[in-house]
Parts: sequence; C-alpha cells; structure tokens
Amino acid sequence: MSNAYPQTRWSLDDLFPRDDAQAVERAFADLEKAVESFEARRASLRADISSDDFLAILRAYEAIHKQAYRIYNFASLWFAEDTQNQEAQTLLGRVEQFFATFENRILFFSLWWKGLDDANAARLMAVSGDFAYFLEAMRKFKPHTLSEAEEKVINLKNVSGVQALQRLYDTITNRYIFRVAVDGEERELTRGELMSLVRGPDPDLRARAYEELYRVYGEDGSLLGQVYQTIARDWYNENITLRKFTSPISARNLQNDLPDEVVETLLDVSRRNAPLFQRYFRLKARHLGMDKLRRYDIYAPVARTEKTYTFGQAAEMVFDAYARFEPRLASLAQQVFDENHLDSEVRKGKRGGAFCATATNDLTPWVLVNYQGKPADVATLAHELGHAVHSLLAQEHTLFTQHPVLPLAETASTFGEMLLVDYLLDGEQDESVRRDLLFRQVDDAYATIMRQAFFALFEKEAHEMIREGASVDALSEAYLRNLDAQFGDALDVADTFRWEWVSIPHIYHVPFYVYAYAFGQLLVLSLYRQYRAEGDSFKPRYLKLLAAGGSKAPLEILADAGIDARQAAFWQGGFDVIAGLLDELEKMPVA
Repeated sequence: MSNAYPQTRWSLDDLFPRDDAQAVERAFADLEKAVESFEARRASLRADISSDDFLAILRAYEAIHKQAYRIYNFASLWFAEDTQNQEAQTLLGRVEQFFATFENRILFFSLWWKGLDDANAARLMAVSGDFAYFLEAMRKFKPHTLSEAEEKVINLKNVSGVQALQRLYDTITNRYIFRVAVDGEERELTRGELMSLVRGPDPDLRARAYEELYRVYGEDGSLLGQVYQTIARDWYNENITLRKFTSPISARNLQNDLPDEVVETLLDVSRRNAPLFQRYFRLKARHLGMDKLRRYDIYAPVARTEKTYTFGQAAEMVFDAYARFEPRLASLAQQVFDENHLDSEVRKGKRGGAFCATATNDLTPWVLVNYQGKPADVATLAHELGHAVHSLLAQEHTLFTQHPVLPLAETASTFGEMLLVDYLLDGEQDESVRRDLLFRQVDDAYATIMRQAFFALFEKEAHEMIREGASVDALSEAYLRNLDAQFGDALDVADTFRWEWVSIPHIYHVPFYVYAYAFGQLLVLSLYRQYRAEGDSFKPRYLKLLAAGGSKAPLEILADAGIDARQAAFWQGGFDVIAGLLDELEKMPVA
C-alpha cells in the first residue's frame, strides 16, 4: 500500500490566511456592515411582504450567517488544534461575545417569522425553495420562544455563562497528562494515547490505563462535577422554567425535530436489550480465558495481534473501502486530504478524540483525528471522513439545510465504518485477525449503541437529581447504578469508574446529544442489512438519503428510505442484527 499520506496539522487558510494578520479583522468589519444593512430591513417585515422581498431578506440572512460561521469556525478550529494557545483562547472568547451581540441585532427576523400568521407563512414557504424546511422547523419553536428582550438577555448571558464553562472544561481537561509504565518505563501520555492502551492485549496495562484515566479526572472530580451541575441548572432554567419544555430532553428532541415518543422508544428498547451485550461479554470472557470480564477488559482484543497501520495505509484502506461501494464517496473523502483540511497528528494541548466540522456549504469540511496506528484509529478515520462525505453530498443545499439533524448526522460515518470492516474482512487471511475484527465490530456496536443509550439515561436521571439538589458524590453513585443496570453480573466494575461521567465531553457541550449515536448506529444496521440483501439497487436510495442533508424532517427522510422510526420493531431490528453477529461468534472455536 502507498504511504503517500503523512500525518499533518491542518491548514485553516481556506477560512483565513495565517499570514494575513488583518484578515479576521476585516471579516469582523464586513460582518458589522452586513448586520447594519440587515437591520435596515426590519421595517419591511410585514404580513403582506412580497415573495421577492422576502427571498431577498432570506438570502441576506444566510449571507450574514455564512460570514459569521467562517469566523467562528476559524476560532474554534484554531483552539481545537492547541487548546493551550492563549491567542486562540482569546479569539474564541471574542467571537462568542461578538456573536451574541450580532445574533441579538438580527433576532427580530426569526421572532417575526415565528409570529407570522399561518396563511402568510404558508404563502412564503411555498416560494422559498430549499429554505422551506429551515423555515418550517423554525416555526415549531414558536411555543417556546420568549420576547425579543428576553431572548437577547439569554444570548448575552450564555457568553459569560454556559459557553464560558464549557470552554473552561475543555481547557482544564485537555491539559491533562497521564503517566503509565509501559514496558517498564514510565511514559507521559495524552488521553488519546492512553486510551489506545485499553484496546491492547495486556490486561494489567489495560487496568493501569483506566485507573490512571479516572485517577486524574477524579482528582478534579468535584470541580468538574460542579461545572456539570451548573450547566444542567442553566439548561433547566432556560428550557423548562423559561421556555416551558416538558422535560430537559424534550428541548434537544425538538432541535432534532424528533417527537419525544420516538426517542423514548429508542431508549426503552435499548434498555431492554442490555442482556444481549451481557451475553456478548460472557462470550468474550471465554475467548480471553477469563471467568468474568472486568470493565477494564471490554475492548480487549481476542487475538494477541499487534498489527498496526501507517497513516498512509489507513488512508488508502478507507479510500478503497469507500470506492468499492461507490467511487464518488472515495473521491469526496480524498478531497479532505487534497485541501489539507485534516489534522491527524498527536500533540500535547490538541483536543482529544475526533470530529468533523463543516464551516459553510461552499467549503470542504475539516477533520480532526489523533491517529496512532491501531485498527480502532483506522475505523475512526473512516467514521470522520464519512461525516465529511455526508456534508459534501448535501453541499448544494442552503447553509441552513445542508447539515442533517444530529441523529441522522451519524448515518454516513457509521456506514463508512461498516464498509471498512467488510473490506478488511475480505482482505484478511489471518484467522486470528479476522476473529478479532468480528469481535471489534460488536465492541463498536456496544460503544455506539448501548453505552451511548445508557449515557442518555444517566443524563435524564442526573438532570432530575441536580434539580432536586444532588451532590457530586450522589451523581457518581447514580452513575455506578447506571453501570450496574447496563452490565448486570456479566462484568466486574471497579469503584474508580464512578468518575467516568465527568470525562464525557458531550454531556457538557451538547446535553442529550449522545442518543444520536445509538439512533444512527441502529439506523445504519437496518440500512446495511438492506444493502446486503439488495446490492447495487440499494445505493441510489442511500445516496439520496445522504444528499437530502437537513432539507427535510428526519422522519420524512427515513420514510423515503422505507423506515418507520416510531415503531419499536424498527429499533429491535437493529439489535437483531447484533444478535446474528453474536450467534456467528458463538459458533467460533475458542482459541
């Protein structure tokens, strides 16, 4: 395989050239002028506004946000590449303050639109083309929208309140250094480097890695827990007390345009399938020669292979796996590399984990990974490039309708991982590696479905407990109960895992985001089953789903693909696919 793709730090020049110190300042000035011009349009917002005038205002509204997103993404991506960079920290804080002010100045448009009578709203949506769903979705928030003055206060308080706390959480946790003895020598590791050890073959090293992870987080556990309590209280104060949502999770559900009952059905079916993964962990214990797994061991490889891949090999494998399904997917993924929009290096201070960021609908997305050569790192690369491909396939939509809601946003990424696994299985001759790949497939299904669903269940409980005055220690006890419900007697869970919840960035940054992973994985299992049954005839329907982006309601997009997400049977169908994989694994001899 080629090694033509070295690990690099990304370039942000397509947003703003690094060698032009005044480029961002000019962008701020241009945005200020655009906002002033838009404010002058306020008087023309009447119920009888003409279609042409309305579309002109709508396009100006999009143009303002496009410029704003360029500035924001430059600041946030710069911060992500080095969270300890004080210039990046300062710019991000400035951007957040500026945005709160500019959003307040153009707030009148969304408030006018939500308050417009149904007849005139329907008249204008009928001529709005690709903006239609954006406008439709906005009106669904009408019952939860406050007065203009109140909305402005919320925007301003977020900058110095919840957003500042979230940035503080990132700054604190991304400076952590973990110390673990590896091969008799103590090493200083980033979180990403540390977590690669928990997928290694050495059981003592797996345990030491987890113990070190939660020792470090536990030392700040009380502080990080207080940050979370404050974020949860802020969520309650805004969304329940002021906006009158029926529950904390309902606010996220409406942002995802999903009925509460769909999400509750997903979580209920997930809870009822916990014994399926408990069965899997018992099987895995036998393959590992253990009486019972410890929580340290759930991602352990069943084959003692140290197989690694250079970054160039990983890139080629992902491209080949994508091309085997549809060549266009591979070419779109390669576009991220060609435009130097990928940061794959492991560096101190760099944000951990991985993500894909779409700045605007006329730019190739940026992808961040912390690549270390493990098979899981190859899967992560396939996952994040799947997000980029999804974004590029939907690039013809408006800025507001390109990106799908969170649960559908995991479709292409998770499907891409499955394409990679199939590719690796077909090309791998070593039976021990093949067995390990199959086990890893179920490991990943656990991590993406069951683990995330139980995170969401914990969030629901935690938000309620915090409202009733629960302490950080009480939340940690609740998290241990959550693990007990999830694993039953199939695993031994050490007390150190009481601090796992404070190490989950999503529950701090985007409350109730995590169920999107379970939604997406179960959806992809259904789609992949269709693909294996139908072959090439499935591909146009799948590509149509991705190309829809966020231009329709998610349930409508799924209905076009023959899926009814309101039915428990749909969600159970995804678990049935996993049960089939487990049946296959149980037939394999224990090595």
